[in-house]
Amino acid sequence: MSQKELKEAFVSNLNGTSLQEVALGSILAPVCLINRGLILILYYQARKTLPLPLSLISHLLLDFLALILPLVLSCTVMSSILHQVIIGLSLVTLCLICYIYCKNKRPQNTVSSFLQSHVQFKQVPFVTIFRVLVNVKTSISILAVDFDIFPRRYAKTETYGTGVMDFGVGAYIFANALVCPEARGKNFSGSRINHIKKQLLSVWPLVVLGMGRLVSLKMTGYHEHVKEYGVHWNFFFTLAIVRVVVSLLLAVLPACHSWVYAVLISGFYQFVLETSELKAFILYNNDREKDFLHANKEGIFSVVGYVAIYMAGVQVGLYVMQPRSQVRQWLKVFFNLLLACSVLFAALWTCQTLVEPVSRCMANLPFFIWSVAQSLFFLSCIGIADMVLLFSKKTSGCHLVPSSWNLDKKQSDSEKKTEEMEGLCLVQAVSRNQLLFFLLANVMTGLTNSVVDTLSSSSLFSVCVLLLYMFMNSFIIYLLHVCEITLKFW
Repeated sequence: MSQKELKEAFVSNLNGTSLQEVALGSILAPVCLINRGLILILYYQARKTLPLPLSLISHLLLDFLALILPLVLSCTVMSSILHQVIIGLSLVTLCLICYIYCKNKRPQNTVSSFLQSHVQFKQVPFVTIFRVLVNVKTSISILAVDFDIFPRRYAKTETYGTGVMDFGVGAYIFANALVCPEARGKNFSGSRINHIKKQLLSVWPLVVLGMGRLVSLKMTGYHEHVKEYGVHWNFFFTLAIVRVVVSLLLAVLPACHSWVYAVLISGFYQFVLETSELKAFILYNNDREKDFLHANKEGIFSVVGYVAIYMAGVQVGLYVMQPRSQVRQWLKVFFNLLLACSVLFAALWTCQTLVEPVSRCMANLPFFIWSVAQSLFFLSCIGIADMVLLFSKKTSGCHLVPSSWNLDKKQSDSEKKTEEMEGLCLVQAVSRNQLLFFLLANVMTGLTNSVVDTLSSSSLFSVCVLLLYMFMNSFIIYLLHVCEITLKFW
């Protein structure tokens, strides 16, 4: 077999992992987020100053070591002891929080007074961090999957199964839906025709990127797994079509009932799969040369499932973007999100028992339910982590640490100092140029595969390459952020 065929075989015929392991992995990033904030708080208590010395490079290194290094190690050398890693880090987090609380305990810093606190924010609370972490984890996985050290159970599944990368695809769609114009309650102005034209024009960068990826793959002979999306299809095309289709639907339907449309779309699609030959066609028909539909059946038909996921994301976005000012109100949001998550996991168990397992390549009803449920769990974990960090900020009196929320202005430090700290935050850097970060990761993945024999690399070398790859991505996007450059021109 040629090197290309070996790499294609390496990512083929996989069955995924358990739902529990995917859910467990979602806890790691929020724990790392808290620890990164606690380190800054401890430094502030020791030196009474922030930012750190050598502010640019020191903050980048801290964010990289606290946020990205654990994510790389968790899907490589530490994947077999993931639960122990999370328990260990959680215990460290708990000890640091207790230390900060006991050291700075004052009558006004009780939990009850914190619950009554008013908060302020510029961006959508914790949603930005969710989108950034989905982007970062996706960027790690698209290169790590080509190395032998990356567990095969984490990679995308062939037909049925729940791989970590399968969730990454659904989460990416869900993350984009959370901040779309419909989720932010923006009403379109003018006629519906003009609105539709505007939406068609807004996705041209995705179409261009999709065409660019297609041409570059065919010209370079780069390995690709055709059962993922098809011969000519790729994820950029899926993103573009999903965005346009949902915009068309919500131009005539009220967005406040998006979850109803999501369930109806996914349910009807599953009904068609069960009562027609469509399922057999998608899974088992290998006549790729017949026409465009046969060549790209996975990518084309899975769009239906992704539209349903996007619609569900719009509903969640509408809910979390409602104006709230009290900590107690946000804790109620987390409770409701976790409650919805529990209901969906119960529905998933029923569907997998009575209908069929999760299938990413078809984006069937169980995949829709799993993607939304797991996304809600991850989103809730990040929100709770950010709330814990806010409590630590209030207790310590250090309000400069970047997080989704800040306490009321009269209790906060100077706005200029806070903005300076946010300008040194890697999370904010990725948030500023998210599509560019994703594109950069794809380009760097291709370059790495062209110069490194990923299949024969040792464990140590593989981890070093992955860390260097992520550091380069982070450094470039961080540099743009520090220079206040936003590469968005559409």
